Amino acid sequence: MSPTTILHCFSSFFFLFVILPHHSNADVGTSARYSPPYLPSGCYGTEASQFPSTNLFAAAGDGIWDNGAACGRQYRVRCISAEEPRTCIPDQSIQIKIVDYAASAVSPPSTAGTTMVLSDKAFGTIANASASMINIEFQQ
Repeated sequence: MSPTTILHCFSSFFFLFVILPHHSNADVGTSARYSPPYLPSGCYGTEASQFPSTNLFAAAGDGIWDNGAACGRQYRVRCISAEEPRTCIPDQSIQIKIVDYAASAVSPPSTAGTTMVLSDKAFGTIANASASMINIEFQQ
């Protein structure tokens, strides 16, 4: 092999495996926020112990509700964009627990039809709390 051929092969390898973005198992969706009261919830009724001590929890939208199978699932969530610039808190991700179904939550979400509706605390941890909807990346 000529030095030019070797260099070309190395360059191709470098580009394909180092420069191209790595594959991610995360999904992309939207999120709204909701405020108290949070009880009763669609997953655990009036049981107050359903909420994590961090208050980082959410109600599942139709896309992840899965006829109630989403109850108790935990997701890593981060804000990736919003209509208003600088809404997302950079490099901030949270772990939330699904405790409710957005369509039947006691408190209405700030925007209907989103992938998940985050508690006020969860939403404010990854985005400007004045926003009504954000685009998120999430992974179970």
